[in-house]
Amino acid sequence: MLVAKLALLGALGILGAAFGTFWSRELRVRTHERRRPGLVECAIGFLTDFLDTLGVGSFATTTALFRLRRLVPDRALPGTMNVGHALPTIVQALIYIVIIEVDPLTLALLVSASAVGAYLGAARVSQWPIRPIQVGMGLSLMAAAMLLLLRLVEWLPSGGDATGLHGGLLVVGIAGNLFLGALMTIGVGLYAPCMIMVALLGMNPKAAFPIMMGSCAFLMPVASVRFVRAGSYSPAAALGLTIGGIPGVLIAAYVVRELPLDALRWLVLMIAIYTAISLLRAAATRGPAELALEDDSR
Repeated sequence: MLVAKLALLGALGILGAAFGTFWSRELRVRTHERRRPGLVECAIGFLTDFLDTLGVGSFATTTALFRLRRLVPDRALPGTMNVGHALPTIVQALIYIVIIEVDPLTLALLVSASAVGAYLGAARVSQWPIRPIQVGMGLSLMAAAMLLLLRLVEWLPSGGDATGLHGGLLVVGIAGNLFLGALMTIGVGLYAPCMIMVALLGMNPKAAFPIMMGSCAFLMPVASVRFVRAGSYSPAAALGLTIGGIPGVLIAAYVVRELPLDALRWLVLMIAIYTAISLLRAAATRGPAELALEDDSR
């Protein structure tokens, strides 16, 4: 078991180094794009990854803050969040895989499934025009908000004591994480649905942390390579998320550790619903001239 955990940690470290090298090279090549993040982008990275480490999730809050400040076009939101949160999430996964016990085979298979789903999903999403992205993100945020609401009112199962899955339950878990990995590429966070899936399959809810963080740590760099190569992200905003996000992760994990988060989750629920409605309204009100201009620019 120790060998399997060390192998997984080693793979994460190699993946993080490889993605960091790839992204830094791409940033140097794309000299025509603004690459220096501002204080606001770094602050958003710190806040969202701080909350992410405590289990709140980062995609709903990042989407809302970026749209509030008009920092990133809607079309670039999925790519920017996947690229910018990739390295902070790897740091999260390294921490939680060490401190929380989970069956290595279950962890490895669910994590691998999410990475495959993300790779397949990013190939499509990076080429989408803005309206499908707005609709997809809007509907996904609504679904995530409903799951969060069910969790807050305790209408979902609390889970069991198992630290791993076997037989048919393992197959269901693999299929579920494959689907959740694909959803990540349109901007819906994996944390809440993964935590719910783990509980429904009878696992200890604490085991969800290394699974969901490990899944995101593997799938986000994989998906991000597609987004970076397609140019479907904002380099400055993504870099700000990374620069602010890594300190946010470390402070949340080693200094704060726990907070009374129910009130904050209600706030995130409201933010997710508001942002979903605004994205769907934006998709519904785009005129023919705007859509034609988009088509010409691609």
